[in-house]
Amino acid sequence: MTPLILSHYTATTCVGHGLAALEAALRSGRGGLAPCAFETVDLDTQVGEIVGMEEERLPAALREFECRNNRLAQLALRQDGFVEAVQAAIARVGRRRLGLFLGTSTSGILETEIAYRHRDPVTGALPPAFSYRGTHNMFSVAAFLRALLDLEGPAVVVSTACSSSAKVFGSAQRMITAGVIDAALVGGVDSLCLTTLYGFHSLQLTSCRPCRPFAVDRDGISIGEGAAFALLERPGPAASAASIALLGVGESSDAYHLSSPHPDGLGARLAMEAALAAASVEPAQVDYLNLHGTATPSNDRSESRAVVAVLGAEVPCSSTKGATGHTLGAAGAVEAVICAIALERGFIPGGINTTEVDPTLGVRYLTATQEVAPSRVLSNSFGFGGTNCSLLFGRLG
Repeated sequence: MTPLILSHYTATTCVGHGLAALEAALRSGRGGLAPCAFETVDLDTQVGEIVGMEEERLPAALREFECRNNRLAQLALRQDGFVEAVQAAIARVGRRRLGLFLGTSTSGILETEIAYRHRDPVTGALPPAFSYRGTHNMFSVAAFLRALLDLEGPAVVVSTACSSSAKVFGSAQRMITAGVIDAALVGGVDSLCLTTLYGFHSLQLTSCRPCRPFAVDRDGISIGEGAAFALLERPGPAASAASIALLGVGESSDAYHLSSPHPDGLGARLAMEAALAAASVEPAQVDYLNLHGTATPSNDRSESRAVVAVLGAEVPCSSTKGATGHTLGAAGAVEAVICAIALERGFIPGGINTTEVDPTLGVRYLTATQEVAPSRVLSNSFGFGGTNCSLLFGRLG
């Protein structure tokens, strides 16, 4: 695979808006999880809610897209000069040669949940002002960003649960390699809603404490919301050996079970092996692994078996979901940006909240940030139904 540079990137999560807030949280071991006070939810669980969502307003001309998910997308885009970077990319390649590839799992489902509270008591009809097309529809966020940024290239939304916004890197890479586009805006957006909170609770997968990935006392996930974006481009004259690049993409679909991973991590293993093979990188050359690490007993166990089988027991690894929560369809993009920050700023993030690592998992799990500069980092994202994706990042040189 020909490497593609991440010429610009940004992320917004419950630890703050933009890269500076995210880096500061990762370095200091500060998390953004708090007891759930979202909307009308009555659950004993911790969530990663983003501050400032209620104040965000969409342009008047785009009010048909009004929903929490699209407000989050716009809030994240406004950080770190990302909109300006997109405009610069358009100037380089043209509006029709810049593709848009986004991942989401919830889209604007919260708007539908609210609409159902106000349906007609006689007919059951939803309120006339409710727009499924502009909000809940999975393509809503792509349609909104195409209009907001005045893009004219191919636009795709991937919805494969928690691997969604990792898989968009593969979709974009293939389109660039095929010559259909010259650059891509990739990313993921997922916002809090009642369906995911009550849904994961009904599956007995949520924890009443901040999630503790790979801990001996792990007992479930903490759901968060987030958005992250990156510009993927072929290396140009401005690229240098220090440029952060996507080196390899690995995808698999083991279809073992709708909501449980393969016990031996078959799909996870295949995805990691494919990412390494695409980049012609040996397992010993990986300096850090950002685990999917959801903090459920079965997910962490199956992932650990895959990690040991592919990378061995000594690769430094951690899950950053203890800080951000599990941002579901946005997790792949959020954690890709975390990997890019680690490469650019020269450190390896530790996994917070975990005080005692489960010794039966057999991996080198970091509970504190290491001031060690990695050269190649791997990021895992695994979704319901066995939709798995691993991304390998490193310096271009």
